[in-house]
Amino acid sequence: MREKAGSTVATAPNGRTRSQDCSGRAQVILDEVNVALLRALLADPRLAIAELARRVELSGPAVADRLHRLEAAGVIAGYRLELSPAALGRPLAAYVRIRPGPGQVGAIIELAERTPHVVECHRVTGEENLLLKVQVADTDELTEVLDLFFALGQITTSIVQRSPIPPRGVPLPDESWGR
Repeated sequence: MREKAGSTVATAPNGRTRSQDCSGRAQVILDEVNVALLRALLADPRLAIAELARRVELSGPAVADRLHRLEAAGVIAGYRLELSPAALGRPLAAYVRIRPGPGQVGAIIELAERTPHVVECHRVTGEENLLLKVQVADTDELTEVLDLFFALGQITTSIVQRSPIPPRGVPLPDESWGR
């Protein structure tokens, strides 16, 4: 068993729920079968329950139950469709760091929520308190988006030239996990 930040992740052969974390969510035990299910879904999120069951050598209802418990515990936080920004006419990505003016953090977050070009927004440490990722068609459109935020703080922008490591999920436990 491993404890981290108010929650417990346990390994056990039966995959049963053992405890709860601070949020009141049941903790799912990450046994070999659950990790195998997660790896299969990461590789192909569209796998049918029957195919998942075949791969882990369990019945379909047993796999469905395990997936339900993984979802209920928050291990599986959701399912997303990944779209190609370039295919949708928005090939230019940029990170925008904003040092908010006094009392402007909330206004910047609200504006980011209303701006469809903002695909990520993070509250971060450092001089710039907000980090946005924007996806736009070109530098002219980037300028239009940046103009929305100029009155709210100091802006620093970095255009993404290429992404040698595309976004990926959190690493799953393996034999060396926790060492």
